[in-house]
Amino acid sequence: MSRQNYIFTSESVSEGHPDKVCDRISDAVLDALLAEDPLARVACETFATTNRVVIGGEIGLTDQQKLHEYMERIPDIARACIKDIGYEQDKFHHATCEITNLLHEQSAHIAQGVTGQGDRDEGAGDQGIMFGYATNETPELMPAPILYSHAVLKKLAEVRKSGAEPMLGPDAKSQISVRYEGGKPVGVTSIVLSTQHSDEGQSSEDIRAIVEPYIRGTLPEGWISPETEWWVNPTGKFVIGGPDGDAGLTGRKIIVDTYGGAAPHGGGAFSGKDPSKVDRSAAYAARYLAKNVVAAGLAERCTVQLSYAIGVAKPLSIYVDTHGTGDLAAEAIERAIPKVMDLTPRGIRTHLDLNKPIYQRTAAYGHFGRAPEADGGFSWERTDLAEALKREI
Repeated sequence: MSRQNYIFTSESVSEGHPDKVCDRISDAVLDALLAEDPLARVACETFATTNRVVIGGEIGLTDQQKLHEYMERIPDIARACIKDIGYEQDKFHHATCEITNLLHEQSAHIAQGVTGQGDRDEGAGDQGIMFGYATNETPELMPAPILYSHAVLKKLAEVRKSGAEPMLGPDAKSQISVRYEGGKPVGVTSIVLSTQHSDEGQSSEDIRAIVEPYIRGTLPEGWISPETEWWVNPTGKFVIGGPDGDAGLTGRKIIVDTYGGAAPHGGGAFSGKDPSKVDRSAAYAARYLAKNVVAAGLAERCTVQLSYAIGVAKPLSIYVDTHGTGDLAAEAIERAIPKVMDLTPRGIRTHLDLNKPIYQRTAAYGHFGRAPEADGGFSWERTDLAEALKREI
């Protein structure tokens, strides 16, 4: 039996964290291309440091003659992201930082294995394993530590951008330690927050006075007690932030992006990848399936693993673990899954409607645990498969 009483910790980083700046730019490039060509193939990586952003990778378009036209737009896309995040520092400013675009045409050897031809279905964009997870410990069916680590930073970004707290800067990290009793989250034992601020004279105590009301308002009532430890800007000043303080790269926050360490991870990053890349789309499908298993009442917790080979359409394996929280054998769920969802790359994209410019919004505060949106954003968070799963078991 799994442990019932313990403390578990997860961290999050804000949209202004250097790695998240890069994720945002990579996903903005993807969205811009999908808006013009829903079948665009994109693998976009971004690197950011003091006064400089470098964008590289590959693009495949239905009409390759338009490649040059799209290339000219890339610097403006990057600057718009940096401006929206809020960087106007002397050594990282949206208007003055140098943008280098090294994107190029997709490899023909990769394209031939991925693009369906004749009777052959479209193959996976790469080999790999992808995991999805869900738990009924929160209404969003997400682990509480990562859900609330995200929520704290999202709230602070909102009040910074609204002008309510102009002294806060874009770069921030949070870490929440949650106490579990009987397998359920009941309180917070420690709160860690490091946030950039604009006044060098502000102390850790000054920053805590600003952020504490928002943190208390974000966490569930009663979770913060007199015994909860607070560590706000524990090293003191945090004025120099973002890529000027630390270099950033696309894809370095894969645990932040998913389940905060509460579930396995296949190792593939999401941002900058079009949905033919199963690193992204199959991870979304695995979350969708796991969430629907829990929503259907088939288990309190569920992990789903999918595996693929490059150029091969069907998944090589489907694995389900309900962690001893379901009455049904996991094998029964495994048999039901391919009956209710086509897990080929094309099947996933069609079922979840992924060929849309819906990815820039995923770049910060987690890809999971978000509400499905009217334009198809976060479609993998729907629970519309629950009844079909129950019928097939």
